[in-house]
Amino acid sequence: ALASAYKKYAFHDEQDVVVKLDPGSGEVKVYVQKTVAESVSDTGHEISLAEARKLRKSVQVGETVEMKPVLMDAGRIAVHAAKQVILQRLREAEHQKTYEEFSSREGEIATGVVQFISPAQIYVNLGKVEAILPAGEQIPNERYRVGQRLRFYLLKIIQAGRGTQIVVSRTHPNLLRRLFELEIPEVHSGAVRVEAIVREPGYRSKVAISTTQEGIDPIGSCLGARGIRLQNIIKGLNNEKIDL
Repeated sequence: ALASAYKKYAFHDEQDVVVKLDPGSGEVKVYVQKTVAESVSDTGHEISLAEARKLRKSVQVGETVEMKPVLMDAGRIAVHAAKQVILQRLREAEHQKTYEEFSSREGEIATGVVQFISPAQIYVNLGKVEAILPAGEQIPNERYRVGQRLRFYLLKIIQAGRGTQIVVSRTHPNLLRRLFELEIPEVHSGAVRVEAIVREPGYRSKVAISTTQEGIDPIGSCLGARGIRLQNIIKGLNNEKIDL
């Protein structure tokens, strides 16, 4: 990062720069690197064999040498630029880490907090990152408020130029499927299977279920004692009716 900054701001990208940092003292030395040539045609990148052998006697044509440390006002010319380059690299690394973490979670469910509401979309805090809930992925009759905690379906994880963009949904049928897996142990274990979902978000959903084991009542398993399991799912979907 320091080399990039010096090259850009001190040498206007016209020379190859090497930066060496002494870990013990913290001293930074800046060198110009040039290629040894029999006939110099580019003084910014080349040095004659005679001049190069003043620096290193055994050097040959085609090899590179490092010139004496460049003396300059680092504070005035390059420190601010170097800081910006380092911060940019850190941001890029953070964006890449976020993408790698969330790309494997596409199609899963996540809990988030409504952070900001605009006409086109809602911004949701997923903890480490921010996601967007587009208008088309919002439950029609659901009223959102800042600070509200909800479960969202991770619809798309996009690696964009300015970082990772996460798009979430409250209307996708698989949100309901994942809620069944979370709230109903028999669905999570595979003893009860969700075969199909037809959903009219915010109003009514129909869920076809079956069992893979004898003696298990799939409807009873999904309802739970006094219907508590299904009620938890219904409350999480703004009181959307669910027919089994």
